[in-house]
Amino acid sequence: MRLRSAWGWQRWLAIALVSVVSWLMVGGTALASLDDDHYDGNIFALYAGNGAIVPPRMNLTQALAQDKPTLLTFFVDDSSDCKRFSSVISQLKAPYGRVANFIAVMADSISFQTSDDPTNAAYYFTGTVPQTLIFDAEGTVRLNVTGQASYEEIDDVMREVFDLLPRSESAELRRRAPVNELNSELVEPS
Repeated sequence: MRLRSAWGWQRWLAIALVSVVSWLMVGGTALASLDDDHYDGNIFALYAGNGAIVPPRMNLTQALAQDKPTLLTFFVDDSSDCKRFSSVISQLKAPYGRVANFIAVMADSISFQTSDDPTNAAYYFTGTVPQTLIFDAEGTVRLNVTGQASYEEIDDVMREVFDLLPRSESAELRRRAPVNELNSELVEPS
């Protein structure tokens, strides 16, 4: 004959309930999505598919010294506007990433002191995110826009900076076909 504790099953039920309630309370605060202002990680990796954008490979001083165009964007990871805008920056990096510098600066990292140095990113920050600037090869600001900007709006300025034809007069910029493309064509043996 087996003896069972009178409180055995109640104890396990209590532990299970406490575990479930604890999980719901802790787990519920970590939920975030594209349309809310909750932090959920690197927005460029999560929503734009390009986590290599942050941290930037160089600062603005180094980028301007290279004498090539630079796209500078200010963002925060807990802004729905920045989350949605991150995909625009990633899309622009595809055709221009090899010929222009891309610098994404976390706005929270900028000190509240204003900078008098035009080669310092803080000099241009207006306090609103997302904010995007385009510098030409000489370091002249060609675009300074806050809030959501469309791919086309930024691409038009990039085309001017690179002296490319307007979108209406040129072929669409596309990625090249993959090198290891599968060929399913049947051919006669030789």
